[in-house]
Amino acid sequence: MLNVPNKITLSRIILIPVFIILLTVPFDWGEWEIGENVLPFSHFAAALLFIIAAVTDWVDGYYARKYNLVTNLGKFLDPLADKLLVAAALILLVEQGAAPGWIAIIIISREFAVTGLRLVAAGEGIVLAAGSMGKLKTATQMIAIALLLLHNFPFSFVSLPAGQIVLYAALLFTVLSGYDYFVKNWHVMRDSK
Repeated sequence: MLNVPNKITLSRIILIPVFIILLTVPFDWGEWEIGENVLPFSHFAAALLFIIAAVTDWVDGYYARKYNLVTNLGKFLDPLADKLLVAAALILLVEQGAAPGWIAIIIISREFAVTGLRLVAAGEGIVLAAGSMGKLKTATQMIAIALLLLHNFPFSFVSLPAGQIVLYAALLFTVLSGYDYFVKNWHVMRDSK
């Protein structure tokens, strides 16, 4: 049986196809003018769903730690859900011209590399936990993606490209956290059989 944190994580994965449909199917639900930009209601709904999914990432981790419900399944599903959600959002943002493709490639590549390192560690019976830099990376990625999905609302009223600025910050933290992760855990690669 799945415990509550794992159910929350699984619900995050299940929300991804709904998020994709909302962002890609041309629903004619109307739109808002937000400063210099226009925000279709379907994009607003997709952004809201993304934000809910991002918040559940914090909720399931908090709940699992508070009630001592941390499981191996949860350790596998939680980062997988994050990576799937971020990758789906970034790819769709690139398709819509809201994010540069090279940034999406770097962020997604880092996620694959860290997942590979975790798999090698798991094969050796070692569990690699996320560090504080990784959590900062995830937070900035989620904020950047939410802003870009919202077409830079509420900053579109003051012509501040906050979504792009936070995306570049997320890129910086992605690279730094990846470097930090590999430096701290290089022994896993070095000593693997």
